[in-house]
Amino acid sequence: MKLTYHGHSVIAVDMADGQKLLFDPFITGNPVTDLKADEVSADWILITHGHDDHIGDMVPIAKRNDATVIGIVEVAAFARNEGVTKTHGMNIGGKFDFPFGRIKMVHAQHSTGYEKDGQMIYLGEPAGFILQAEGKTIYHAGDTSNFGDMALFGDAFDIDVAFLPIGDNFTMGPHEAASAAKRLKAKQVVPIHYNTFPLIEQDPQELVDALPAGVVKVLAVGESIEL
Repeated sequence: MKLTYHGHSVIAVDMADGQKLLFDPFITGNPVTDLKADEVSADWILITHGHDDHIGDMVPIAKRNDATVIGIVEVAAFARNEGVTKTHGMNIGGKFDFPFGRIKMVHAQHSTGYEKDGQMIYLGEPAGFILQAEGKTIYHAGDTSNFGDMALFGDAFDIDVAFLPIGDNFTMGPHEAASAAKRLKAKQVVPIHYNTFPLIEQDPQELVDALPAGVVKVLAVGESIEL
């Protein structure tokens, strides 16, 4: 399994059997990504919540690749209404076994909604995803604050890599992310959702310094972890 950071909250997962997963494909308008929306390959697109910097290029990528969009039921319905033919709706606390592995949808503390034609469309609750595949467990927290129930995730799962937002203002910052990481007990923590825009400029070294040596892996855009 290869995990690649593509800026903001965009994470690509390449499975050993060739299946490709893409989390929160905010590419067009993303000043720090190394991707081009019309060149991205994906079989499965996982959306943590309905803000435009996470839904991003979901629709065109799904249509071009005939990919399945996985998200909370309101996001799945929105994708269908936009012409995406393959969707899988879930809800908080549920899990499902896909061809690539198991996904559990867990709660996040944030807001969600997509502005279209001057109106805000409600797109369900925000969420995180816990992926279990190829003997590994990956947690993508989406956008969230630091909350106590992350301890439940750490107790229930042996998390290999946790992708945690550190941008502050809209999510938790580095110090709160360090607190969350301790409860998650992840073997490795990767900061996401920072330095994309001035409002979320942060120094990831603060997270590095707040946790034991070797726990935090700060990925450059386009850099990967092999598991």
